[in-house]
Amino acid sequence: MKGLVFTEFLEMVEQTFSADMVDDIIEASDLPSGGAYTAVGTYPHSEMVTLVQNLSKQTGMPVPDLIKAFGRYLFSRFVALYPSFFESTPDAFDFLDSIENYVHVEVRKLYPDAELPTFYTAREGTQKLTMIYRSKHPFATLAEGLIEGCLTHYQVNAHIEMIDRSAGQGTHVEFHITRLDV
Repeated sequence: MKGLVFTEFLEMVEQTFSADMVDDIIEASDLPSGGAYTAVGTYPHSEMVTLVQNLSKQTGMPVPDLIKAFGRYLFSRFVALYPSFFESTPDAFDFLDSIENYVHVEVRKLYPDAELPTFYTAREGTQKLTMIYRSKHPFATLAEGLIEGCLTHYQVNAHIEMIDRSAGQGTHVEFHITRLDV
């Protein structure tokens, strides 16, 4: 997992909770990296799992809620860090439809060793989009938060139905997204 994800997660924790909370979860996590991340580095996804679990213990918030909140936060950071990905795409569904064949292609140019999930999309008119998420890592809830962040960014009111096809593992999920504001 790219270090950018870790640095943004820790920034979110600091903004939402405190710098002390960041120190507390790193200390409690006993990480191989020691919790020292660079945006361009690559780290085991298990470190993120451990950090989120320890944040959950410290805050009493459920892990899925924390991961989804991070997804929403991370999308807003992607907008700030990589505005060119969003400037030419005027609609949330168009952006979500472009993730696999445009955004991930560009990400791989910047970070050839990035382990990205795959997204296959299908549209049903202008009101419905199905996204099929597959990853070797259990971060479907992060993807859901990113989708929510996208909808918020583009000011689209929509319902997201998430169907886990991986027996609760969060590695193969269908997202059915339906616009509510027609």
